[in-house]
Amino acid sequence: MLRFEVSVEALLRSRFALSPALDLCFLLGSLAGRDRPLPRAWAPRLLPAFERLRRESELNAALALHTPRGGGPNFVAPPPRGLNQTWADDLAMIRATPLEAARHEIATNATGPLARDPRVRAVLDSTDAVSRIAEAMDQAWHELLAADWPQLRAICERDVVHRVGVIGEHGWATTIESLHPSIAWQAGGIEIGHFPQVGTVRLAGDGLLLIPSVFVRNIAAHTEDPWPRTLVYRARGTAALWGEQETGPRPDALTALVGRARARLLVALDAPASTSHLARSLAMAPGAVGDHLAILRGAGLLVRARSGRSVLYRRTPLGEALVAGSD
Repeated sequence: MLRFEVSVEALLRSRFALSPALDLCFLLGSLAGRDRPLPRAWAPRLLPAFERLRRESELNAALALHTPRGGGPNFVAPPPRGLNQTWADDLAMIRATPLEAARHEIATNATGPLARDPRVRAVLDSTDAVSRIAEAMDQAWHELLAADWPQLRAICERDVVHRVGVIGEHGWATTIESLHPSIAWQAGGIEIGHFPQVGTVRLAGDGLLLIPSVFVRNIAAHTEDPWPRTLVYRARGTAALWGEQETGPRPDALTALVGRARARLLVALDAPASTSHLARSLAMAPGAVGDHLAILRGAGLLVRARSGRSVLYRRTPLGEALVAGSD
């Protein structure tokens, strides 16, 4: 069991962030067969490009850095600074890694069979290892993840909106426990059961960093510098990508009543969301989403309210009852 000792001051400094580089690392692990399988429609689409990159670029050197536990060196997945983190931000930080720091992490992590391949070893031992690995990661980003990232980012952003709402309504303890069934708030601390890491970690002055991910298998944690103390958890709405049934109803019964597109929107609004977030997360045209939302709102199934610069839609009690299959 892993336990985070949490003070009130540290908890108040906790925040959310997004990490494109971390999700890229999770995706590469899945494609390499180390982590959870990919969505059925994704593997046939991405595996040919992945295998080609392994042959034609230095991607195997990046893959050699990941340990069987799913970890890896910090320099290929640097700590994100906030919710506006982009791949360009991550790539700049990767390229800025000092050679000695990279070599220390390579020595610690590159210990598996792939690291003993002569071609891979030549890259890892070279004086330009950082730039070569960064270039391979950049190629992988653009060929494997960039096209899907707007939709995946929207899922993560909607998750954060939901969690912030839970904090405001129920507090931090309920929010933390909602991240994963194995997480519990116990005696002023966060405990994660059945976790590979064991021990007690005290939060530093910058609090806890919470990162929603579409690719993390269950829950992941960073407990050592240069990362802040971090929990990476599975974003709400991710299960639909894998063809899994989310907790809650399926839209089949609604489809006959309101149509497929409006049923999808109603089910997706398990947390408040804007038109643009819904369009990106459901891969629908913004104009079509706006038209459907207007009809659902006119039928009394949705309400809307302004939050900062965004207008967020949420289900009314009638909308909740329809989604739940109640009268």
